[in-house]
Amino acid sequence: MQRIMLATDFSERSDRALRRAVLLSKAHRAVLDLVHVVDDDRPRRIVDHEAVEARTLLLELAQTLRSVDGLTCETSVVLSDPFAGIVKTVAEKKPDLLVIGPHRRQILRDAFLGTTAERTIRSVECPVLMVNGPPVGPWRHVLLTTDLSDNARSALGRFAALGTGHGARHSVLHVFESLALRLTRTESMPKADRDSHLEDQRSEARRQLARFMTDLVGLQAEMVVRYEETTTADEIHKAAEALNADLIVLSAQGKGVFSRMLLGSVTEKVLQSAKVDVLVFPATPAP
Repeated sequence: MQRIMLATDFSERSDRALRRAVLLSKAHRAVLDLVHVVDDDRPRRIVDHEAVEARTLLLELAQTLRSVDGLTCETSVVLSDPFAGIVKTVAEKKPDLLVIGPHRRQILRDAFLGTTAERTIRSVECPVLMVNGPPVGPWRHVLLTTDLSDNARSALGRFAALGTGHGARHSVLHVFESLALRLTRTESMPKADRDSHLEDQRSEARRQLARFMTDLVGLQAEMVVRYEETTTADEIHKAAEALNADLIVLSAQGKGVFSRMLLGSVTEKVLQSAKVDVLVFPATPAP
């Protein structure tokens, strides 16, 4: 990993993302790009004033990081819509990783457009790290997730190639569903039959996960399977809590606006409610 980009709005949320970006940049000896987008859909006088202030703040921050942390830093102030500005700068700079702060929920906007984070992930080719947890040191336990698809295989391969998470414990989670239990009223099935069926399904899920992992050379992880009793996103959060994981790795799924408006995606739901860091790989691998 040679170049890391931090998108900051100078908020407390962005400070947390900055600290994680600094830790990663030092660990990988990567260039750190500091980017701030000034919303230009306002009177020009206000936009120009904010741009000048932003450039001053970024330059001061970059100087501190150079002198204190020994980092190589570059700064950019972009005049644009916040979402479009981030996507444009990523396309120009081509970072290996984009780091952003935690989600700030806006109910109506999220329901119809998706979060800025989720829209960004669907529009860039590099992986995106949303920093939710306190960046006190290297990650201790990484929870990789898979639906056993080619897209998930590509994402886990790209995670291994990224070279982050060294020294951490790794687990890989597959959430399986049971069509039989979904079609059968739970109260009409004896508990012993239900438990036996679930155990059979769990064993099959483990076999499928083991086959999936054989193709991922160099990625060693403890295999974990969970029944989708509620939702996939909820089961991911439960697994992360049970394992005390401090990083969740996902692959983005689906690009349809209509489906996102009605149902949302697993990625979006995890991003909106995660208490730990989330690293998302885009659905289409970079060339």
